Amino acid sequence: MTSAVQIAKEVRSGGRSAVDVVTEALDRAAASQARTNAFVTISSERALVAARRIDDVVRSGREPGPLAGVPVAIKDNICTRGLRTTAGSAILRDFVPPYDATVVARLEAAGAIVLGKTNLDEFGMGSSSERSASGPVRHPLDPGRVTGGSSGGSAAAVADGVVPLALGSDTGGSVRQPAAFCGVVGCKPTYGLLSRYGLIAYASSLDQIGVLSRDVEDARLALAVMSGRDPLDATSVDAAVAPERALATSDAPLAGVRIGVVRELMGEGVAPGVRSALTALRARLEGLGAAVVEVSVPSVRLAVATYYVIATAEASSNLARYDAMLYGARVAVAGDDQERSMRRSRAAGLGREVQRRILMGTFVLSAGSFDAYYRRALQVRRLVADDVAAALAGVDALLTPTAPTVSWPLGARLDDPLAMYLGDVTTCIANLAGAPAVSVPAGIAEDDLPCGAQFVGAPFDEGRLLSIAAVAARS
Repeated sequence: MTSAVQIAKEVRSGGRSAVDVVTEALDRAAASQARTNAFVTISSERALVAARRIDDVVRSGREPGPLAGVPVAIKDNICTRGLRTTAGSAILRDFVPPYDATVVARLEAAGAIVLGKTNLDEFGMGSSSERSASGPVRHPLDPGRVTGGSSGGSAAAVADGVVPLALGSDTGGSVRQPAAFCGVVGCKPTYGLLSRYGLIAYASSLDQIGVLSRDVEDARLALAVMSGRDPLDATSVDAAVAPERALATSDAPLAGVRIGVVRELMGEGVAPGVRSALTALRARLEGLGAAVVEVSVPSVRLAVATYYVIATAEASSNLARYDAMLYGARVAVAGDDQERSMRRSRAAGLGREVQRRILMGTFVLSAGSFDAYYRRALQVRRLVADDVAAALAGVDALLTPTAPTVSWPLGARLDDPLAMYLGDVTTCIANLAGAPAVSVPAGIAEDDLPCGAQFVGAPFDEGRLLSIAAVAARS
């Protein structure tokens, strides 16, 4: 698969037409869909119209944008004007947004072309992309296994060579974990770097749109195009992504760089193959000039519980709007009874995992439980953020496994939600701290499947973080 940077270069120079690029991508999407079920919607006509527009701009001598002609896939919980956006849920099966998410508008303004909407765990709630009203996403390398989640469709589309870039959303690891499972790059930027306007909310203080790609520099370019203050999102920040950092020398590109291996995330619970891959990566980083030291994030043992208390509480609030009166598909009842209609609509339209998380969140927000659970979780969140900041004080980036295991067989954890939730142990610390994190392929682990290495950086230090990740990905 040609990189986004290379595609844009060829289209901008006139050496390749955007129509040809998109036509080839649509052919790949159709072939991949039969194996992976990565897409909810493939927007062939819309994509070809956009491609012809880009070609017209190039022929006229005007500037087509830094992503000219690059086909991209958009996770189906990110709004696209005139293109169905379901969030993987039956309750939104007919929702066609009248507006674009800010990130989509900025990608298209830069010349990118939306190829389609990718499959996901319903409302982003899951770690396997199995809980979707459109059916499970299947791993490109082994259709009997999960892609990870919730951005599994985007990861599969990139890993299977359909598109060089895809957008996902990451609440506790939903971009990085499927990237690791599928052997691609996944980046969750600092909270606020990208606007969340148009992202269908799961847990608003944790959600962040991210990028999946096969190349770190493609991810950097996409982030640079999408970043910056958005008047439609009060949590967005006027910040930019720095260009690639110059290497110290060709033989020792990481000379002067300090990387901290998080001690608590390299022991019990990490599969032997994953641990071996990270150990080998550490040796390669040292060979490239980096000083690799051990650091501690003591509160990491509390991170998963803290994350799920906060995330489910915010989900309970955010999903209350889907009452089938103003939002969501409605189930009609005899006598037009509003309460019965609301109950039946939510029961029919919301899946089992979404209902579970709404119930959990409603419980922790209840009068008898608020102080014991939700308020305490907010306090521990501050402790986790402080511990991450302290660990970063003496290093340029933290290094952990992206996920403690490789992909598992379809259905293996559907009846064991606790095992599913524990898979977020390495990734959710970045969301709790609001810090940027990127997963790069680390090698092959159990069952000849890929695993990932996660680098976590200081807030708004994406420039340095991505440069370190790029060297690691090439090592």
